[in-house]
Amino acid sequence: MKGKSGARSDRVLVIDVGGTHVKVLATGKSERREIPSGSKMTAAEMVRQVKQLATDWRYDVVSIGYPGPVLHGHPVCEPFNLGSGWVGFNFRKAFGRPVKLINDAAMQALGSYEGGRMLFLGLGTGLGSAMIVEGILEPMELAHLSYKKGKTYEDWLGERALERLGKKKWRRRVAEIVRALSAALEVEYVVLGGGNARHLKELPPKSRLGDNNNAFLGGFRLWNERRG
Repeated sequence: MKGKSGARSDRVLVIDVGGTHVKVLATGKSERREIPSGSKMTAAEMVRQVKQLATDWRYDVVSIGYPGPVLHGHPVCEPFNLGSGWVGFNFRKAFGRPVKLINDAAMQALGSYEGGRMLFLGLGTGLGSAMIVEGILEPMELAHLSYKKGKTYEDWLGERALERLGKKKWRRRVAEIVRALSAALEVEYVVLGGGNARHLKELPPKSRLGDNNNAFLGGFRLWNERRG
């Protein structure tokens, strides 16, 4: 919706879908709400529970951060840690409102952006990644690219890597990969988000910690006419 001035006045409901929880926040609200997710959380069940959770909130449009690849606003494969029925699901019809759906790392990246050329790496259960160059958001799928010793970037940076290597070696690997990707992609800075970023003692050069709450800011920014 646009007001008489031409500026957007949409009230946005932002949904951050995760493997253990679904978190929601709406325009004008200060405290997020959440529900457990997990292997039985289908797309239809997510919508049902979120609508119930936000029944006293008013919103015009919906932003969804999805834990998997997204193409043209639609999931291209089922999420690893959730139930089925996400691919091909009609979110707009289910919510009865316009919906924008993007990869969850991309949504957090958008909320973390402060201009220029930025790389976002989400250090969580897996590895999320996105770039923003002069306001243009480009979701990435670095996680499953081969990196070293027959293992992928996710194999070296994800939750299982942290458990396998221990914190000290994992931190060294994070620093090594951040330096390599920064040089290869010619970024000005790197934002390290995700739940496991808290285990980092020293940050690699040109990097800073993200904040999971930036996912909500990213969801609000999706409906802004200008980004960054």
